[in-house]
Amino acid sequence: MGRPDPGRFNLADLIRGHLKKIGSRWRALPAGKIAGIVLAVLRCDQRPGDLAGGNQIHRTTVTRWVREVVGLLAARAPRLDRALKKIARTGGGVVVLDGTLIRTRRRTGKENRKNYSGKHKHHGLLVIALTDDRGRLLWVSAARPGRTSEITACRHDQLPAKLRAAGLGAIADLGFVGLDDGDPDADPAVITGYKAARNGP
Repeated sequence: MGRPDPGRFNLADLIRGHLKKIGSRWRALPAGKIAGIVLAVLRCDQRPGDLAGGNQIHRTTVTRWVREVVGLLAARAPRLDRALKKIARTGGGVVVLDGTLIRTRRRTGKENRKNYSGKHKHHGLLVIALTDDRGRLLWVSAARPGRTSEITACRHDQLPAKLRAAGLGAIADLGFVGLDDGDPDADPAVITGYKAARNGP
């Protein structure tokens, strides 16, 4: 067997480091097994109850592990300003800006309304992503209710100002028209398409 790639991320190692940090001496399963169960839930949409039964643990234990690992992964996520500085240092001048709706199940009560996207006609959570010119993911925003518009999410994160501060520009689609409302004499930080003019009386 070849040597493991030192740059490759290992979820089991992340869990082991966390358990050592908090002084947890015992878990029902080893870190490698916990990592496999959590990935089965997050990537393959396996039901916690099914995984719990197959591993002789309680469903709430699986749910707790998933939440714990999501928190660990979120803590590793790059901050926006650091991600922009890194791409600027490596010679990049333009990033690609896009939003996507992560579909979710319909919720009950008032919580149902804010997650419904009129644009996509579905319930979900909106995230904004930045990639480099090769499509490699640089940064992902916090998830917001599905009814949030892409422009509102970008303005909340002050994307145009932060792009200018890093000396970068972004290419975006029609969903971001009107986002870059900074100095009209300055070079645009966000370049979008143009809506066709309507012909008619």
